[in-house]
Amino acid sequence: MTMLSVNINKVATIRNARGGNTPDVLRFAQDCERFGAQGITVHPRPDERHIRYADALAIKPLIGVEYNIEGNPKGVSKSRPYGFIDLVKEIRPAQVTLVPDAEGVLTSNAGWDTMRNRDYLCDVVKEFKQCGIRVSIFIDADPTMIENAARTGTDRVELYTESYASRYASGREEAIHPFVVAAETVRQCGLGLNAGHDLSLENLAYFRQQIPWCDEVSIGHALISDALYLGIEETIRRYLACLN
Repeated sequence: MTMLSVNINKVATIRNARGGNTPDVLRFAQDCERFGAQGITVHPRPDERHIRYADALAIKPLIGVEYNIEGNPKGVSKSRPYGFIDLVKEIRPAQVTLVPDAEGVLTSNAGWDTMRNRDYLCDVVKEFKQCGIRVSIFIDADPTMIENAARTGTDRVELYTESYASRYASGREEAIHPFVVAAETVRQCGLGLNAGHDLSLENLAYFRQQIPWCDEVSIGHALISDALYLGIEETIRRYLACLN
């Protein structure tokens, strides 16, 4: 079974556009769980332009499904006196996903260079695992990078699926091929497998069919956009159908 974790960053983006608390990010997280999502994902960035550090803290006691916090371990909040690592260690979610975002980046746009950053990642992975937190490393569909990720001690990797999504319409067999190869490498390395970025109702079912051993997908932008038309309950139902 591939779990669906809903990234609720875009809900916070709408809220922040007007101030106040509409839409209510905390209630939205609870509703996603109520409608069948098996996980909630947040990605707090230092500028807090969507999910705020305070949101990340407040969500944890309100949900019973898996909680996944994404971000760059080097990030430091502009509004709170501590950084991403401190935040994650205080919350102790089920999973932390390490993403090499540069400050000010619009959205995640590359995986880790696990060769160049292996020593650093080893230290970060060890620190989180000592707190009982499962660690996933955001990574391109590159077998060499996956093999080096395995040497950091990480539990899982998350495949960055933007290129699959962008090439899907012009030829899905060609688009999925490097991800099948990468996913096989992940399995051979004994790691768990997550995936995310631009997965949607259009391309998710085929991804799942070709890589049925994927443990989890994290979906935000497309899912929240679909919910504007379909409602969040129906949207989650359709995404779950793609995975089953």
